Amino acid sequence: PFTLVSLRLILGILTLAIVLAIRGGLKVNRQQFLQVFGVGFVGYGISLSLQFLGTKLSTAANGSLVTSATPAFVLLFAWILLSERITLRKFIALLFATVGVIAVIDPATAQLNPDLFLGNIFLLGAAVTWALYSVLVRKTAQDLDVLPLSLIAFIGGLPIVVPAGVWELNTVDVGAISLGVVGGVLFLGIISTALAMVLWNNAFAILDAGSASLTFFAQPVVGTLLGWFFLGEKITPLFLLGGVLIGIGILISAREN
Repeated sequence: PFTLVSLRLILGILTLAIVLAIRGGLKVNRQQFLQVFGVGFVGYGISLSLQFLGTKLSTAANGSLVTSATPAFVLLFAWILLSERITLRKFIALLFATVGVIAVIDPATAQLNPDLFLGNIFLLGAAVTWALYSVLVRKTAQDLDVLPLSLIAFIGGLPIVVPAGVWELNTVDVGAISLGVVGGVLFLGIISTALAMVLWNNAFAILDAGSASLTFFAQPVVGTLLGWFFLGEKITPLFLLGGVLIGIGILISAREN
């Protein structure tokens, strides 16, 4: 996983570097670079590492359930760092969306036994640090365009994930590298990292952090739909209910903007 995220960040950096070169280059001062580098260190270094370690030591279902707390932490950090008010509408929107995502994930699949405690703590840390990253993006995006911000933030993750990736390559069997694997890595690096993270950062630059964070809840819905389409996985009535509740939460939040 660390090798994969290293490749993702490097591909994301190269992709955005090409776009910025076409647009006239990276125009930031030293203070801006260091500030955004620190933001990226939190998001792409610490948070992603905790996510991988937590999933390894716990379960994927636990990862989905625990990290669904991210938007709640976004509201808290936005209140502390950006002085964004936690309005009744935001709280109700978060409540609807949270209940919806729990329904989609189905907490019955989660395992909270003591053997997985450390992994669950890492997953909770991932949720907290990704929320902090997202709020810090909104704070720094006030003085810097989202494209250079995203590129520098990717660079900020490298000091943690690259050494971990090098260690991993020396201790874990990589497996067969097929054309499909290469295509998958390119997709993850260019689309799921460069494009997706620019869109995510843009959302936090444009919207207030509390409203933007609710889009996080679309992930389990989209993931389940893709699993149904590509893998033949079943769509349950609980999923349909959860999807409706998430949609209601996002609509309630959108009416405030």
